[in-house]
Amino acid sequence: MPKLTHIKIYPVKSFDAERVEEAVMLASGGLQHDRRFVLVDRAGDYVNGKRFPAVHRLRSRFDPVHDQLSVQVDGHGPNHTFDLRGDRTELAAWMSDYFGQPLSVAENTAGGFPDDTESPGPTLVSTATLGLVASWFPGLTVDEVRDRFRANLEIDADEPFWEDRLLAAGPRVVRFQIGDAQLLGTNPCARCPVPTRNPNSGDVIHGFAKVFAQQRQTSLPDWAPRDRFDHFYRLSVNTRPMHAREATLRLGDELTILGVE
Repeated sequence: MPKLTHIKIYPVKSFDAERVEEAVMLASGGLQHDRRFVLVDRAGDYVNGKRFPAVHRLRSRFDPVHDQLSVQVDGHGPNHTFDLRGDRTELAAWMSDYFGQPLSVAENTAGGFPDDTESPGPTLVSTATLGLVASWFPGLTVDEVRDRFRANLEIDADEPFWEDRLLAAGPRVVRFQIGDAQLLGTNPCARCPVPTRNPNSGDVIHGFAKVFAQQRQTSLPDWAPRDRFDHFYRLSVNTRPMHAREATLRLGDELTILGVE
């Protein structure tokens, strides 16, 4: 069975990932610290890559021991470090200046701010899938495709789209286990404009979504439930926890399919 080779968390929604060797899956299904913080505008909407392409120019690092966020613009120049405990006025002021509008910082330690609130568990993809997608676009590397699609978990399955085995037809779900975490594979993740952009500059590959969807449809494996694809601009599997309890995911953990319900 495939093994877990990458674990990524995104402490601030739409900001850079942190690669970790293990992560706690919370009772909510989210990984601890993943999308724990988010920038919010006056209308209550989230600052994300879909609405704010300037987010791609920010390089960030998160220190979970001291709850500090360090930020650089374009990866060089002054490094700004902010305390995320208590009063986060300084961070909000800096981000408001950078994005050109008033922003505040929200926090949710119980489950973060997932895109899919019905399936708030970690997203999952295989390295073989990322490699095939990279081959569709001249000049793209596996690392860049990985950064564009921002999955939490990556497995070493030797077939592209192996992760589609974690999807079932109709309203059913697939039960599977990684380490001591038990999850349900729910739906193929619909993508937004973010993967069309260079993750460091925001430069767009025009026609990316169209080419991707065409290739995805052509490459759809026999084991993928076609009825779950109302369109083919979808990649990685959304999940939710099988049980409302904490569990730990570690690099090297095997993925085992338990059944369909």
